[in-house]
Amino acid sequence: MDLSAVALLLSITIDIDPDIGKIFGLTITWHGLFTAIGIICGVSLSVYLARVDGVPSDVGQEIALVSVISAIIGARLFFVFEHWDRFENDLAAIVTDITEGGITLYGGLIGGVLGGVIYGAIQRYPIGICLDAAGPGMILGQGLGRIGDLINGEHWATASDLPWAVLYVHPNTLGQGFLDGQSVHPAAGGYELLGDFVILAILLFVARRVIKVPGWTFCTYAILYSVMRFGLSEFRIDEQTVDGIPVPQIVAAVVIGIAIILAGVFYRYPGQLTDEWEDRVLGPPPEETEDESAPSSA
Repeated sequence: MDLSAVALLLSITIDIDPDIGKIFGLTITWHGLFTAIGIICGVSLSVYLARVDGVPSDVGQEIALVSVISAIIGARLFFVFEHWDRFENDLAAIVTDITEGGITLYGGLIGGVLGGVIYGAIQRYPIGICLDAAGPGMILGQGLGRIGDLINGEHWATASDLPWAVLYVHPNTLGQGFLDGQSVHPAAGGYELLGDFVILAILLFVARRVIKVPGWTFCTYAILYSVMRFGLSEFRIDEQTVDGIPVPQIVAAVVIGIAIILAGVFYRYPGQLTDEWEDRVLGPPPEETEDESAPSSA
């Protein structure tokens, strides 16, 4: 038995149809299902964390609704930007072909954040506190969504003979012809999925307990995810490039720079705070004590 055969035996075989079935003529995919689950769970976590810090649930839900809509728009527009050659002669396809796929995670994240921040600023909500609640919810949603990517096999990666490499054998697997029976690194559905949940743990159990500046938990999320995403591009072979540099690496570098600048802005101008946030982060105010220097009655 040659080494390639041994590698295939040691790899994780995935024989699952990316399509679950049809409902009212609409194809339901594992990717779509876990994306929806990710959005629901992510929004729920963010609304809960915001409520803990004094932002009413209805306010959190308002911001979440705007963010989800703007995230979908951003995800589509970013994909169109990356694949402009597919749309320049058929602009209507930007809208009509969206059911066939064609969104990017980074575009969704950027669009969602911009939409939520603009709406929150107009409504005069505490931006830093809301962003800190959004970060853990976003990374949770991303992690759950990557489960669908693991099943679909749509993000092509370099070949691997490691024991945790994945081998897609279902004929409907996205990119099956390209993979050509090779076991590959689980870059999106494995490495990034695990990385997302590690970042989630850091945000919930470290950042929210240690950081004393509103907005910095979100900046931590943006930096950690971007560093991870920059590194994972080394495994991906399906990404658009600019002068040989993968677009996600360029975006990651820009996001890291913006997050560092944003952290400085929040440090200088923390913005509106709530009593609940101050109690959780800074601790309750000291109890007032009687002025010992006041003269006592005889």
